[in-house]
Amino acid sequence: MNTESRSIFEDMPVMQAILKLAVPTVIGQIILVIYNMADTYFIGLTGSDAKITAVTVCMPAFMFLSAISNLFGVGGSAAVSRALGRQRTGRAGNASAFALYGCLAVTLLYSLGAWLLIDPFVDLLGGTHALVHANAVEYLKITVVMGGLCTSMAALLGHLVRAEGRSMHASIGIMMGGILNIALDPLFMFVILPPGKETMGAAIATALSNALSCLYYVILLIWLRHRQTALTFRFDENAMLEGTFREIIMTGLPACLMTLCENISYAVLDHLMAAEGMAFQAGIGVAKKINMLAHCIVRGMAQGVLPLIAYNYAARNYSRMKKVILHSSLLSVGLSVVTMVGFILFADNLVAIFINTTGDSLIFGAKFLQILAVGCPFSAFAYAIISFFQAIGQNLKSFCLAVLRKGALDIPLMFLMNMLWPRFGIVSATPIADIICCTTAVYLFVTCLNQLKNSENHTKLKPSSA
Repeated sequence: MNTESRSIFEDMPVMQAILKLAVPTVIGQIILVIYNMADTYFIGLTGSDAKITAVTVCMPAFMFLSAISNLFGVGGSAAVSRALGRQRTGRAGNASAFALYGCLAVTLLYSLGAWLLIDPFVDLLGGTHALVHANAVEYLKITVVMGGLCTSMAALLGHLVRAEGRSMHASIGIMMGGILNIALDPLFMFVILPPGKETMGAAIATALSNALSCLYYVILLIWLRHRQTALTFRFDENAMLEGTFREIIMTGLPACLMTLCENISYAVLDHLMAAEGMAFQAGIGVAKKINMLAHCIVRGMAQGVLPLIAYNYAARNYSRMKKVILHSSLLSVGLSVVTMVGFILFADNLVAIFINTTGDSLIFGAKFLQILAVGCPFSAFAYAIISFFQAIGQNLKSFCLAVLRKGALDIPLMFLMNMLWPRFGIVSATPIADIICCTTAVYLFVTCLNQLKNSENHTKLKPSSA
């Protein structure tokens, strides 16, 4: 590691270190969400609920690429940072190599499967209406089948670069991809392609911007080879003996499952709303995308400080690690509260940005957003604790919380609440699940801190008792 990165992990004041690592990541995540919103915004200018819904139903399939990159990216990032904390650069190199090749192989398999089964896949996601189906197939072929590899690899490389404390370098790639996508959307949708092909134009803009983002990371890694870096992407003779590969999978699996379960949850939500009508489906699609802004702030904070927590845990600097968790968690929850209040007060104005009509989709989209916003602070703290368990290798706890947050609770609650409070009950299942997950996270977190305290006290007493 270079001197600057080591200083961030070991010596820099905690809040300064958090901000240095997290702020670029949060900004990158915000731009990532904005460019995801850009597709919806520009497609919304067409006034077509079918096209808005098509992009909405494709979101789980597109976000599954994030599940793959999180599996190897979060797991690889934590493994690299823990190895550096123990001064084991060879192990860090093995971890980065396995993460790279694993992500490459799994993404190729997913893109191939999506191509071969694209029609039933779109129907499964909720695109059963003829107009929605046609536009969704077009969007999915370009963003997932053709552009999927660059999308997942760009996200993975961002995780690995951040693992060494180069948060700004990692975030530049994300920000560049987002800004390019926002610029390319209107160009392809309204200038280059003919009218009626707006969905295809949005898809091309997304795929091309992610390809350029991936190219940035490739150039960055070539440049880093001439500087101090542990990201070698080559296996050494100890690669199969250290348990690094299993460590990456077990650490990244909760992050992967959390994203995967989010996608399944969104697909179930879309299916239930599709039964109510296209206006409801379009409304919840826009509300979800706006609500992603709150989650992206939390996700950026968690991803930014994960290497800092992992490094200090491996170095047994528990005091600094606890301060990082406390300060970053309070910051995440505070920002989420502000976001929640903004969503509740200005729901109508926010949804109107994306739905260019005055019909039911606008009215219900605003109401759905207000309901989703209630869970923001609870989700923020739960996400921070999940990231903490990933950083220290407590894989079972992070796995349980990840599945509890999305999948195990909210999907059954959707069906139950829909019977008690039709339409709105489906949406209210999300904040209810967030509150329950947050309560469970608090209990597991306090228990873990007590265990670490006992371990630390035992270590201090050991020499005197020898």
